[in-house]
Amino acid sequence: MPYSRDYRGEYPDNWDEIADRTKAEADHKCVRCGHPHDVEAGYMLTVHHLDKDKSNCAWWNLIATCQRCHLILEGKVDMKQGWMFDHSSWFMPYVAGYYAHQNGLQEDREYVEAHLEELLAIGKPNGLRPLLAG
Repeated sequence: MPYSRDYRGEYPDNWDEIADRTKAEADHKCVRCGHPHDVEAGYMLTVHHLDKDKSNCAWWNLIATCQRCHLILEGKVDMKQGWMFDHSSWFMPYVAGYYAHQNGLQEDREYVEAHLEELLAIGKPNGLRPLLAG
């Protein structure tokens, strides 16, 4: 999949506070590779919007990543595409939150984590949609 710069929205006025909180919740480490923020070693911690909407600051849309992982995710992850394989464990809660949001379900972290498997099934090709079935 080619790199896409289809970002939209504007950062909220309190973006610095939101970004700082996101990094603190990740213990100032990249959620993907686990490397701590260490500029001298080339690991600058950033915050990535998974759905590419800078105004969407839902917990499931913001991930603390080092610049290296940020660039990898930005070039490879498209939240709108279906997934053939299971997600990495670090990514599961975020994508499940996205599926909850897209399907009008509760998207708070507690609900998403309690319904992780059902929500992840939504994104699988020909996946069962147990939460939407009735």
